[in-house]
Amino acid sequence: MTRLFRGAFIVWVVLRYGLDELVLSSFRHPGIRLLTRLVSIGRNLNAPPGQRLREALERLGPIFVKFGQVLSTRRDLLPPDIADELARLQDRVPPFPSAVAVAAIERAFGKPLDAVFTHFEQVPVASASIAQVHFATLRDGRHGGREVAVKVLRPNMLSVIEKDLSLMRLMAGWVEKLSADGKRLKPREVVAEFDKYLHDELDLLREASNAAQLRRNMQGLDLVLIPEMLWDYCHTDVMVMERMHGLPINRVDALRSRGVDIPKLARDGVTIFFTQVFRDGFFHADMHPGNIQVSVDPATFGRYISLDFGIVGTLTEFDKEYLAQNFTAFFRRDYKRVAELHIESGWVPPDTRVDELESAIRAVCEPYFDRPLKEISLGMVLMRLFQTSRRFHVEIQPQLVLLQKTLLNIEGLGRDLDPELDLWNTAKPFLEKWMVEQIGPKKLLEQLKAEAPHYAKLLPALPRLVHDFLQHRPHELRRELDTLLTEQRRTNRLLQAIIWGGIGFLIGLIVMQVLLRVRLW
Repeated sequence: MTRLFRGAFIVWVVLRYGLDELVLSSFRHPGIRLLTRLVSIGRNLNAPPGQRLREALERLGPIFVKFGQVLSTRRDLLPPDIADELARLQDRVPPFPSAVAVAAIERAFGKPLDAVFTHFEQVPVASASIAQVHFATLRDGRHGGREVAVKVLRPNMLSVIEKDLSLMRLMAGWVEKLSADGKRLKPREVVAEFDKYLHDELDLLREASNAAQLRRNMQGLDLVLIPEMLWDYCHTDVMVMERMHGLPINRVDALRSRGVDIPKLARDGVTIFFTQVFRDGFFHADMHPGNIQVSVDPATFGRYISLDFGIVGTLTEFDKEYLAQNFTAFFRRDYKRVAELHIESGWVPPDTRVDELESAIRAVCEPYFDRPLKEISLGMVLMRLFQTSRRFHVEIQPQLVLLQKTLLNIEGLGRDLDPELDLWNTAKPFLEKWMVEQIGPKKLLEQLKAEAPHYAKLLPALPRLVHDFLQHRPHELRRELDTLLTEQRRTNRLLQAIIWGGIGFLIGLIVMQVLLRVRLW
């Protein structure tokens, strides 16, 4: 019954915000087209479709807001205006009662709240669709007296998520079957991707491990602070971390009044991102202003503070090489190389013509070179390449779409801070350094060192392994070897016959030449 009421409410919101016009207009069935005309009578739908979609998702609640946020990362599937509107979705969610948060903490730690904290702020400092955060001070142990931030999952999130996800899967199936764009938009795959994101964010231990990895990677860079995770107090639904003291990055006037070097802050943000991408292949993938602060602590003044590590992106060595070479070829206007990279990656069908793909890429990239480099958006270039590649049936990799979304966030933050930011000149050293490291002797030595323990074990045992293999090879392998040997003998006999025949032919020619000369003489 609950699912029925929830479904009815969703239908009401769809009609209220005119999403039927946005969604049903692409359906092929004539009855659905007629229904679209009927339900749209008498409604005032002056707002743009993307705005109506965003407002409807906010009306449907936290899970649908989160779905819209994830959907905004799939710019390879959405029209640009709708993707831009969905990117504006923020977790403006009312906090749940503090008593519920306290009960969850006591349940996780198995002891009263006062036994864990000397001070606990009942009013949350932040509230999002999945969890909310309270400031506190630890009581005992090696962290006694330390100021911390306590993140607590919303209650009963799993059951709420499963109900809404089941409805989303149902709607995705209808869209895929009935809509003309259903197969291209891959609604069921999008819902499955959202399902993965949500379940990952519901495990705060996973988020804590992401934060620990980023903190370890960023040590020594002295540009960004990652809160320390206090593992003695981390559970799947409660996470305790070091409290950070900073101002949100979008409060530019307040930062400037404190003496923060704003242009340097913009450059540092780009440096942090490209270091995470091209050096580590492990990057914070949810870098909107709500998750980024700037330290005002005298000891770390002016450094970035990263928060909320539920979504991180990972890149393989192949992904990094693909990206670095694409960016480098783009700025050299080597469109043929960009096309070849698309084909070499295996994401384009092998029968794709290089010249056709090159022409399409040139049409995307060439307009950017009429502008100064500082006005070129790498995120927009990557997005346009993805959209163009759709014509050639490119299978876009999720990690690259996540990277493109994060790159757009970084560019937006950087240029809000400093409109004169030259993103390419900031990124170029990382690309060049990475390319040199990939083909230089240093990379070869690193690979040899990495493989050395494996081969150190294998080499002494190699003679015995070869002997055992030859001594106890399977019957099928023996038969194949016998067949191979028989064919080899037959080939050898054929080659011998050809050689002897050739020799005989040459001897015959020589004898004929001698006889002719004797007769002529």
